[in-house]
Order: sequence, then structure tokens, then C-alpha cells
Amino acid sequence: MLETGDGFFRPASRPARDVGVLLVRSLAAMAAGGPVRVLDGMAGCGIRALRYGLEGGATAVWANDADPDRLPLLERNLARLPAGVERQLGTATAQQLLAGCLVEGRRFELVDLDAFGCPAALVPLALEAVAFGGVLYLASTDGRSATGHDRRAALRRFGAAARAHPASWEIALRLQLGLLARTAWAMGRGLTPLLSFSEGRAFRTAVRLERHPAPGEEGHLGLVAHCHGCGDQQVQSLGRLGRWRPCGCPAISAEGPPLAVSGPLWIGPLQDPATLTTMLQEAEVGGAHLDRPGRRLLERLRADPAATPRCWPVDAIARHLGQGPPPLADLVAALTVQGFAAAASGVMAGQLRSEAPWPVIVATAKGLAAATAAR
Repeated sequence: MLETGDGFFRPASRPARDVGVLLVRSLAAMAAGGPVRVLDGMAGCGIRALRYGLEGGATAVWANDADPDRLPLLERNLARLPAGVERQLGTATAQQLLAGCLVEGRRFELVDLDAFGCPAALVPLALEAVAFGGVLYLASTDGRSATGHDRRAALRRFGAAARAHPASWEIALRLQLGLLARTAWAMGRGLTPLLSFSEGRAFRTAVRLERHPAPGEEGHLGLVAHCHGCGDQQVQSLGRLGRWRPCGCPAISAEGPPLAVSGPLWIGPLQDPATLTTMLQEAEVGGAHLDRPGRRLLERLRADPAATPRCWPVDAIARHLGQGPPPLADLVAALTVQGFAAAASGVMAGQLRSEAPWPVIVATAKGLAAATAAR
């Protein structure tokens, strides 16, 4: 039986651990017998590293935790790894570990950094440790700066402005992805976001490192603006940056609309449906334990690739209507019939994602609410 010891262990984080295992299984399926090496840089009690070897199909696991007192616990837990799985343990700091990998030329198919706080300082070295086509699975618990509650810290850590936004978790994930993308591009590399999610405490992203940026990939870096007056939202790519258009506020000052602008951040898709489908298929094959919350999470993310960052809580729509909102599914269907991309957000529950103009969203919601009241 796994020993958790007195180190940091949260049973509620199981969906995140399940996601990591399925990422490794997906990499193993693509490797077709090739090496699948995993680096767990902040291993804690070692449960993720152990599952990567037992359930994920990893051929080599390197588990590291900066607390040397945790090494005996790691040794006992990882002794359960199959005999064919290469094992290495360490007690270096994350910076020392990743710097050593760079010096020694070590690369991994999956690098897992389950960080406490903001891992921005680790990103350049972490990407150096990922093999081409491999995955960086990164977590941050720095919610204050990324959600606009500590704007100075956001400037220091992300090189970006973070403003209060109704889809705050998504803004935090997009800031994290923006930092990853800028770092990869500076190295001459590209990246593909595979999945991004949060429960409000930890912000988790998985990206595949590409040898070169895809054509037009830089167009996914931009700014997101939200008007706290009328509720409108706008998105601009940095490559095509221009003036913000007038929002729906009745009176606008000479300085322009009262927009809260966040960025630069990632404005492209957050989820890769093909990868999520493969992960769900791997869960069906057996050998990987995916509980019901984890399955619902993956299915929710797959249903919403998040191609646009424009999201509104249905409660915010209700405030603009002055009455209760229509069901979210009905609003999505009505906007889709009108030819606009729309979906229920997979990142935050009870939120509409749509490329439809804000006045159209409000008018559609008003019409649905009136039809419901008339029944």
C-alpha cells in the first residue's frame, strides 16, 4: 500500500493525477515500443511517479523532491515499480534538477512539474528537458497574480497585465500558456496546447513541444478586454493590434470605453480534442484508473476546445436581462442556429463561450427568457 507520509498529499487532486497517467499512456501508444521517460520534478510522496510506471507504461521514471527527508519514503513507494522500469531518485531543487538535465543532455517524453506557487522561473529549463514531441505538464497554485488580484506580481511573473475578469480561471490558464509560448518561441520551438483546466486552486496546462512553431502560431498571442460597464468582451492578436472598438456603454469618456485589458496571453484553443479522445480511449483499454470525476473532466474539456477566450457566466447575463437567465444549453443551441460558434465552457461551470457579438447574446437570451416565461 502506498505510504503518503507527512508530506503534501491531496486526495482531491486525483483527477489531475489521472490526467498525467493518461498523458503518459498516450505517449506510450504513439511511441510504439520506443522509450517513454518521465521526470517528476516535485514528487512529494511519489504517487504520480509510481502510477506513471505502474499504469502509464513509462519505461523510465525519475522522481525528485527537494526535501531530503522524503527520500526514504520515495524509495519505499517506488520499490513497487515493475522490474523493467528504470528508476532514479533525487533530492535536488527543481532548478538544480532541470539545470543538470540541460548540462547532461537529458530529455524526457513527459516532464511533470506540480509546483507550489508560480513556476515561471522554471519554464525555460523545463522546456529544455522535454524531448521533441514530448509533453510538459505544468501546475501553478499562484491564483492571486494570474486572476488579477495582485497585478504587480502578474507583471513580474508573467510579463503581462492580469485584470479582474468573469472567466478568471481561464485568464490564469491563458497567461500561463502565453508565458510557455513566448519561452518556446524564443528557443526557436513551437508548442501545441493539449489540455488546460483548474478547480480554482491549481492551474494545470499540458503542452506538446514542437521542433518548430507552426505557421501563424504567433497569432495566438494577444489581449483580452472586458467592459465592467456593459459586459462586452473583445479579443485582439498582438500581430494585428489596433484600436478597441466602442462597447455598448451609453456614455463613453474621451479616454475611450472602460475596458479592463489582460495580456499578452494565449488566445488560441486550450484543448486538443484528438489528444483528449485518445486519453479517454486509453482509459477504456484498462490498466489506468480513471474515476468518474476525471472522466467527466476529460469529456467536458473535449466538448469545448476553447477556441476563443470570450466567456460570460450565465449569472452575469441574467443581470443584464434583469431576470433569470435561460438554460445554458438552450442559449448555446440558439446561438449555434444563428451561425455563431458557441459552447458551454469546459473550464468554468455555468459559463457561455461564444464568438457572437455581445448585443446578439443579450438579445438571444432575452428572447429565450421571454419564451420560457410565456409557457
